[in-house]
Amino acid sequence: MPSPPEAGLRLAGTGVFLPARILTNRDLEKLVETSDEWIFTRTGIRERRIASEKETSTWMGVQAAQQALSRAKIPASALDLILVATVTPESFFPSTACRISADLGATGCPAFDLQAACSGFVYALIVADQFLRSGTARNILIVGTERLSSVVDWRDRNTCVLFGDGAGAVVLQPSPDGRGILSFDWGADGTSADLLHLHNPQSRGQATQPPATLSPDCIVMAGKEIFKQAVTAMAESAKRTLAKAGVSLSDVKCVISHQANIRIIDALAEKLKFPRERCFVNVHRYGNMSAACIPVALHEAGSEGTLQKGDKVLLVAFGGGLTWSSALLEW
Repeated sequence: MPSPPEAGLRLAGTGVFLPARILTNRDLEKLVETSDEWIFTRTGIRERRIASEKETSTWMGVQAAQQALSRAKIPASALDLILVATVTPESFFPSTACRISADLGATGCPAFDLQAACSGFVYALIVADQFLRSGTARNILIVGTERLSSVVDWRDRNTCVLFGDGAGAVVLQPSPDGRGILSFDWGADGTSADLLHLHNPQSRGQATQPPATLSPDCIVMAGKEIFKQAVTAMAESAKRTLAKAGVSLSDVKCVISHQANIRIIDALAEKLKFPRERCFVNVHRYGNMSAACIPVALHEAGSEGTLQKGDKVLLVAFGGGLTWSSALLEW
């Protein structure tokens, strides 16, 4: 039985997995009518990672989780909860979280998926914080893992250039010194769901219809409208989170926003009046990895020394749903 609640949480360990295969903008020139210049000027992306056949969302998630557990110096058997954020599950059921728990050897540990698209990791972080504060868990694993290359239309130059594959993971534990999530904000607006979606082709038609006759759908996005809504929603969410904590943006060391494209990151920094150079950016290397973006960025920011103990970092995300979320952390 976990001990009574303690204030705050700490990131005890982080981990990532990025497929070895790199798909550059030059490579994409051979697939669709586009160019490196066209892609980079509009998105800030130079390359993205593409998973191999064996590198499923589950498999990649396991690799990232094992690294995070190793850094946290705890065995998988010590976990009290596993949360997985993904929009590209290997199966609708069992959940990716259950598959990952089995591969880690965390049998008996509660495990479930949390689907909030690109906001998924921050949503999961907020959920985990409640379990830690209530004292019902002491060691929580969160995994953001995506295989978006399998759900994009490689004939559509407006979307196929944006997405990449990868996984990030964090192990959370109670923090007696009050570090961790200082405040958060989250929300959703399902009335705009059709602006960004990925349909399940098997959810339509007669139940007796052979699956082979159903055409799989790909990611559909109304880019211009999503851009406007993403910038506005993330900026407003960030302001609410800071206000709840009574913290000024000038006290924030780094903003890690969802890595959708560089224009959204730039517009968000401008709207918040936050120095662009203090916004962590890796979208040029990986593209949009949906729920994996922020955990991968957190891992890199910590490993590279961008974040030091006591620094305040603001996480901000936006995704299909529509969903948005933000969390202010003390590193």
